[in-house]
Amino acid sequence: MKITAAIALLLATTTPAIAQDTTIYRGGPIITMDGDTPQTVEAVVARDGRIAFAGSEKQARKAAGKDPVVRDLKGATLLPGFIDAHSHFTVATMSAGGLDLRETGGAPISDIAGVSAAIREYVARASGPGGWITVWQFDQENLAEKRYITRAELDAIAPDRPLVVLHVSLHGAVANSAALKAAGIDEVTPVPPGGMILRDDAGRLNGVLLEKAMFLLLAKMPQPTAEQRLAALDAAQNAYFAEGYTHAQDGATQPPDLAFLTSPQARERLKIDLALLPFSPGLDALLAKPDLKFGSYQDHVKLQGIKFVLDGSVQARTGYFTRDYKRGSPEGHHPWHGEPVLSETDFVAQAKKVDDRGWQLFVHANGDAAIDMAIRGFDALGIKAADDRRPIVIHSQFQRRDQLAAYKRIGVGPAYFSNHAWYWADVHRTNFPAEVVDFISPFASARAAGLTPSNHSDYSVTPLDTRFMLWTAMARVSPTGVVSGPDERVGAYEALQALTTGPAWQIFEEDRKGRIKAGLLADFVILDRNPLTTPVTDIKAIKVLETIKDGRSVWKHPTEAVSP
Repeated sequence: MKITAAIALLLATTTPAIAQDTTIYRGGPIITMDGDTPQTVEAVVARDGRIAFAGSEKQARKAAGKDPVVRDLKGATLLPGFIDAHSHFTVATMSAGGLDLRETGGAPISDIAGVSAAIREYVARASGPGGWITVWQFDQENLAEKRYITRAELDAIAPDRPLVVLHVSLHGAVANSAALKAAGIDEVTPVPPGGMILRDDAGRLNGVLLEKAMFLLLAKMPQPTAEQRLAALDAAQNAYFAEGYTHAQDGATQPPDLAFLTSPQARERLKIDLALLPFSPGLDALLAKPDLKFGSYQDHVKLQGIKFVLDGSVQARTGYFTRDYKRGSPEGHHPWHGEPVLSETDFVAQAKKVDDRGWQLFVHANGDAAIDMAIRGFDALGIKAADDRRPIVIHSQFQRRDQLAAYKRIGVGPAYFSNHAWYWADVHRTNFPAEVVDFISPFASARAAGLTPSNHSDYSVTPLDTRFMLWTAMARVSPTGVVSGPDERVGAYEALQALTTGPAWQIFEEDRKGRIKAGLLADFVILDRNPLTTPVTDIKAIKVLETIKDGRSVWKHPTEAVSP
């Protein structure tokens, strides 16, 4: 019996896995993303959730052993699974519970009357007497009036139910009187540092709450139950899988969401890898837990680092700059160059606590003055590239050229946001000179400076659309046809790097995902066309056919999926 057991153990460690656990992918372009120039292989072998081999088909069949499953791509393109460099996963679990102004089913809304009509129609069919109503994706810059909807206009729609309209940037909200009352906000409520509470011409609250003032409202809004969260979890991760993502991020995790997403119930349901960035206001509570581990997975979820917010949103005119906005503040005041949400003293003090624990720093900074704050903060902590601490500056949107050298010296990973060139570059040109707007998300210059950039959607600020992100990085064009910084456009391979190897490096997972290479996770996306040979104008029309996580199919296009 002992001899038999020894032979069985030897066979188990030297023979290939059974056929069901071994799959060969072949029959289409397989782009490995392994290197600075495009490399392809004929076939890939996946076994037990890992890549066992990538190379010629002949060698792949030998490495696969007897009777593997053979997946014929039929000309479709296989890539490593896309990695979400920055978004808000928890919003995907919540946004189904409200009205999305981008998806009303009709023509795009172009004025306040249209916004009011859409909300009124939604309120009329919203169930539940007295419950809160949430409206998403409000953007005053898309409206003829170029202003926020007001408390009075919302009161006319829903005088008795709390109604909240969230700004597209997630840096502001408009509340009706019932919502303000429920949140305990009135005419004498102090404005929190780093926040703005706007008023009408008569000096009364007009319902607009920006930056830290918005949290006075959000803290009082009802939270979904654990059962509701679990029900929404599958839909949320499927929304990411449908875009080819095999890794998602929650870019400002609040304490209730942290508790839920790390719970055994949620971990059992998660198939996608999920990185959490706990929000800095909850830092002291996290520091009080000496055994808390960052950077390692529990099932498919891990704590990645701490998220700091230094300024606001440029399209909301709350970003922090060294120059003035031509259009002034959200209240119409001049001069106005924005202001920090967090003081530099507080940022450095809190960031030191994070760095001392060995946790990764993630810093939201849009305006160049906010980026200066981040750089000075990292320097105050003595962080250098040689330390390999990889602090991430999320957005780095209006970066100056001189700041690239500082990023290189410190070892900063810039998480850029190319969709801005489409959604808001025209708006930015009403506030800043062309040469400033042309340098938003400077992918080409960052790469030339030796940086490792990533690209993100900041969902729900812009849609979860990976091919659209590729296109905006390559085209950098606005709806009016203006190209923002032609020299900052990148090719398809560089745009793909910002969705694969770039974000993998930024989260210390470059030896785990982002490439098709033996030993890495068998995380793949199958596209109907090869981005490297597709004209730029057609990039955004590429379809995701299938997403494979840990060697298992987790999503297929309902009509176009590749068959075994």
